[in-house]
Amino acid sequence: MSNVEVIAPNFKRTLSGVTSTIIQLIPLQRANGLKIATLGPGLPDDLSKIRWLGLPGLWLRPRTRPFRIWHARRNTEMVAGILMRSVLRMRLKLLFTSAAQRDHRSFTKWLIRQMNAVIATSGKSGSFLEVPHTVIMHGVDTERFHPPSGEEDSFAASGLPGKYLIGCSGRIRHSKGTDLFVDAMISLLPHHPEWTAIMTGRTTVENKGFEQELRQKIAAAGLEDRILFLGEVPDVRIWYRRMTLYVAPSRKEGFGLTPLEAMASQTAVVASDAGAYAEMITPEAGSVVPAGDGKALEAAIAPYLADPAQCANMGKAGLAHVRQNFPLEKEAGKILDVYEAIFAGGLR
Repeated sequence: MSNVEVIAPNFKRTLSGVTSTIIQLIPLQRANGLKIATLGPGLPDDLSKIRWLGLPGLWLRPRTRPFRIWHARRNTEMVAGILMRSVLRMRLKLLFTSAAQRDHRSFTKWLIRQMNAVIATSGKSGSFLEVPHTVIMHGVDTERFHPPSGEEDSFAASGLPGKYLIGCSGRIRHSKGTDLFVDAMISLLPHHPEWTAIMTGRTTVENKGFEQELRQKIAAAGLEDRILFLGEVPDVRIWYRRMTLYVAPSRKEGFGLTPLEAMASQTAVVASDAGAYAEMITPEAGSVVPAGDGKALEAAIAPYLADPAQCANMGKAGLAHVRQNFPLEKEAGKILDVYEAIFAGGLR
């Protein structure tokens, strides 16, 4: 504990986008010399972490800093930080990262006002904050997510019918717009016999009925062999590389990393304007449509199915865009700047 300068708590046991961000950032931050650790369940064994029994050590200053930074990303983590700093008088400064794109409830607004500094993950999420903040968009690991590099990454290796692959990834649910994707595919695929559509991602118990309704629509259209639910796949990165076009049809998102992951895999994208999608996709790399508008989604997808060569060109443009503007290293560097400003007594 005496060597830890920053703590990134994770108070959620199941995997989420927030948890994934922590898992990706901490090894990179530590490799860059930052003394950071996490705390909480649902994290890999090899991730640097502190134990609950070590929390009394927060009354003592770290060896190299006058205090530690508690970097919260959820309300529960802000509550814990406020309790430790303001009630138990532990040597902490509090930082919160906000991804929500809605007007916060009164309690959340109060929690945010207690922070020493705030990060927004997009300009849109920052527009709902009533305190000074720094916009730092998420990045993607461009070594883990990369263009096709071998036979396993080819469409042929999938064993699916056709010649080109269109897909979306994420949990099967209404908020993710899975039904909008299915409806678009039912309408478009009969006119484009060389294309096959897939969906990767888990279906929770409460959404089994939703999936079954979609399967029935697909069967009624006679497209069971061309519109497929793959469920949770061992490695979604391979499927990004096999796709010619990736679709992110969400009605709601906090941030939404999948278009960045697809572009880093040299895949063209069509997305709704949910989350931060509109802030990450350029016209050269793909298209953005209003969230929840199924007709607009279908109209945006159609030209790509008619011209796969256009997808290839946009995939290359998207790859260059992500490598320049959204590498994970850039996100880590900007967060480090915020940490250093807090240590120097600035920001709030």
